Amino acid sequence: MDLSLVGKILKLEKTINLRHNESKLYFYNKGGKVHKKQIKFHKCKKRNRWVFGGNRSGKTECGAVEVVYLACGKHPYKQNRVTEGWVVSLSRQVQRDVAQRKILEYLPASYIEKIVMVSGDKSSAEDGIIDFILVRSDVGGLSRIGFKSCDQGREKFQGASLDYVWFDEEPPFEIYLECKMRVLDKCGEIFGTMTPLKGLTWVYNTIYLNDRADEEVWCETMEWADNPFLSKKEIENMTKSLPAEEIESRRYGKFMQNGGMVYSEFDENIHVIEPFAVPKEWQDTISIDPGLHNPLSAHFYAVDFDGNVYVVAEHYEAGQTVQHHAEKIKEIARKLNWHTDGNGFYRALIDSAANQRTLASEKNVVELFYENQILVNPKVNKDLFAGISVVKSYLKTADGRSRLFIFKNCVNLIREIKNYWWGDGDVPIKKDDHSLDELRYYLMTKPISKQTQVKNEIQKDKEKMARALKNRRIF
Repeated sequence: MDLSLVGKILKLEKTINLRHNESKLYFYNKGGKVHKKQIKFHKCKKRNRWVFGGNRSGKTECGAVEVVYLACGKHPYKQNRVTEGWVVSLSRQVQRDVAQRKILEYLPASYIEKIVMVSGDKSSAEDGIIDFILVRSDVGGLSRIGFKSCDQGREKFQGASLDYVWFDEEPPFEIYLECKMRVLDKCGEIFGTMTPLKGLTWVYNTIYLNDRADEEVWCETMEWADNPFLSKKEIENMTKSLPAEEIESRRYGKFMQNGGMVYSEFDENIHVIEPFAVPKEWQDTISIDPGLHNPLSAHFYAVDFDGNVYVVAEHYEAGQTVQHHAEKIKEIARKLNWHTDGNGFYRALIDSAANQRTLASEKNVVELFYENQILVNPKVNKDLFAGISVVKSYLKTADGRSRLFIFKNCVNLIREIKNYWWGDGDVPIKKDDHSLDELRYYLMTKPISKQTQVKNEIQKDKEKMARALKNRRIF
């Protein structure tokens, strides 16, 4: 065997691979196939961004490319500068096999100034463990990509001042907090890409539910169908190979609890919309779930001419008097130019429990609202399971459409829908469901639209025969 020829072939293969890597970043999300949710992630200006994706949905790809964009000064949607950041993996082995490998795929070799290894040879860095990479930036100077693993412990995450941190998969909470401190003085950013396999952890509450209403928190879910590079046949085969209980997280990137999500039909990309000026003709009514120590929840509902329901505003507050809540509801109503009845009262539905008098007042909640110009109707249908069924039918009709849309400013209703789970005995867990109660009260007053029903041929034939019999004249 001609060893010199073998050497030339290997050198040629290495050159081809290097050139491929030089061009891979250039062709990312260009041409006939574009991953729209990856682009949405890169465009987002929030400083705490997360992608919850199924395996092979493209989530890790967009995290790695974001790091390369920032290091090379090539970000298409942000002001570029020399940066220093960390890539955080669960372990050194996972770093080597996943995040590190992805970054080396997209980082043009001509931009690499220096690679410092923890172990292995920098001539084949992808096979070893990288400590950091110095990268030439288009804006001048050297950027630095550092690599960390969660198994190093919190102490290894102290001291640095960073422009960004990328979490590839879910870190322990204490490491997340430490990394937030690292980007504080530079007003830097945190971004994470993960498959939610651990259930309802801190990420679920802090990021997905955004329970602290942090304006810088943003998240997106990715599923296999979002990745244009996966074939439909491949998706079908992978779905068949997974246990039913893992499909939601591994395919759709959804958080799961043992009993499952009550409103699994809910999809923020479909049901949550930007607010718009609602025509006065669409205005319907207000629905209220009263509370004293618990929050009082009130939402304003509108219905278009096709029967689609819009939740357009909310009041949600705990520990206040009826008078306070009434003033807040009327304040929102005035801003919306909401209609009143002939006596100048705003009309609303309310939980029948509002008829009960409390020890703190001789009057019940219905009477107290009436004194504050809000005429509430406590005759609502509180059947839990029938109500859940109706809400589900509005979230997804029989023909796959949505008839319920929620303005994005109704943050508490959105949070409660995302956090509503089945518990023991096929009963929802009774926790933070105040908005969901009054949503049910309202939707239970609406007639079920015939548009939600898809009729088969037998049903159509029966209706045709019934009409024919009805039209026959009997003398």
